[in-house]
Amino acid sequence: MTTTAEPTRRKKRRRRRPTPEDRAHGVPQPSAAVGSDAGAAHAPDAPGSGGPAMGAPDAGGPQPHPGAVDPPRFVASPLKLSVVVPMFNEAENVEKTVARLGEALLGFTDGPWEVIVVNDGSSDDTWAIARALAARPEFPWLRVGGYQRNRGRGFALRTGFAMARGEWIVSIDADLSYDPAYILDLVGVLREEEDIDLVLASAYMPGGGVEGVPIRRLWVSRLGNKMLSWFMSSSGRKVNTITCVFRAYRRYVLDNLELESDGKDIHLEILSKALMLGYRFKEIPAVLRWRKHGASKHVFSHTAFTHLVFALFERPILVFGMIGLMLMTASIAGIAYILSIWLQHKLDPLHNQPLNPERPLMTLVVLTFLGGLQLISFGVMGALFVNLRKEVIKIQARLRQLSERHARHAADVARPVAVPGEPDPRNDK
Repeated sequence: MTTTAEPTRRKKRRRRRPTPEDRAHGVPQPSAAVGSDAGAAHAPDAPGSGGPAMGAPDAGGPQPHPGAVDPPRFVASPLKLSVVVPMFNEAENVEKTVARLGEALLGFTDGPWEVIVVNDGSSDDTWAIARALAARPEFPWLRVGGYQRNRGRGFALRTGFAMARGEWIVSIDADLSYDPAYILDLVGVLREEEDIDLVLASAYMPGGGVEGVPIRRLWVSRLGNKMLSWFMSSSGRKVNTITCVFRAYRRYVLDNLELESDGKDIHLEILSKALMLGYRFKEIPAVLRWRKHGASKHVFSHTAFTHLVFALFERPILVFGMIGLMLMTASIAGIAYILSIWLQHKLDPLHNQPLNPERPLMTLVVLTFLGGLQLISFGVMGALFVNLRKEVIKIQARLRQLSERHARHAADVARPVAVPGEPDPRNDK
């Protein structure tokens, strides 16, 4: 009888998969070369998510420049602070901004930090200058990201948030209209007050101020922030400055937000969704100074329009309800006038003309009353949609938390397991 020998099965050693914590702590991962930084490119994945987080731009958008995300030469595990600076045509300010940020952050003693410059499709030399600065040994903490087509401040901020690795994340304007020394004040609040989730620099609260801002811009900005504050504030949590980019966040706040805006209204979106999720904020007084170098990229008419539309969607019951109540009040006044004419004729028909049902006032009163009632109905429906949106945002945050928990669980399951008769892979280096 012929015996067929069974083929010997080779025992395979299970390789350890990189965990989200490895990505967050800068553990080198095998990856394809990106541009000139072969084998060392750092993908802008948010720590603990296994992929782009915090409303990171989708993969279908414009592709970044070769080597758009620099490999971190300032390796720290874990990073405490990330400062995100969106830039568009800021060639005159890049070097000054980076240098001033570095000087201000020398006083940060809570842990390692990084500065992330995001080139928002600049048409000048912003990209080249930022890359050159990142290669210099005096800026080991500088990282640069970007893309070829201008997509707006919101897109740039979302890109920077996705690249950030710090526990605290600060966003600031490229022209440093707020002194970067305020960064230490912002993160100081996060350090000392554990119940505060985000901190806003405010020029319009008591103790704040503005310097050198043109009168027209200042007046419109104050009026706009007053109006937005009226729409977005609630009992016990008034917001004085809503449109400012200069803020500090705890990482989990941005991790739990599904951000969508590409423009300047991203500041409103972040604050609105954060408040809907119950996060607590605090404002600190700061001085806003008009830029000294470069031209402002602010298109006032478009920004004002988008902010007004955002406010309308934030509290529609206030707009539609208020206008509806005014119309209904006017119609009631018209009805009272008509009744007074009718009563006068009834009491003294010889000296008072009878009420003419065909006079235009009758039609106007009816239309005004119905229009006011319709607008109030729109306001009520809008309030219902706002509550529904709030629930959707809560569900999105919960799904992000569950996704992160699942990724961590999968990483734990994929950890190396010792195979009998073979060396323990956990001892491999």
